[in-house]
Amino acid sequence: MSKLKVKLVRSPANRIESHKATVRGLGLRRMHSTAIIEATPENLGMVRKVRYLLDVEEV
Repeated sequence: MSKLKVKLVRSPANRIESHKATVRGLGLRRMHSTAIIEATPENLGMVRKVRYLLDVEEV
């Protein structure tokens, strides 16, 4: 299974509550924090939902 490196590049403050929860669910807590996640359909859906807040690259 491939992995993705996601980095939070825009603040989730003043965003929809479900988008904030999605960012937290991806393991991102602060600005410029990064997380390595598995590229499962569930995680890809979460990334797609908040893609405007993230920088994503394949590892």
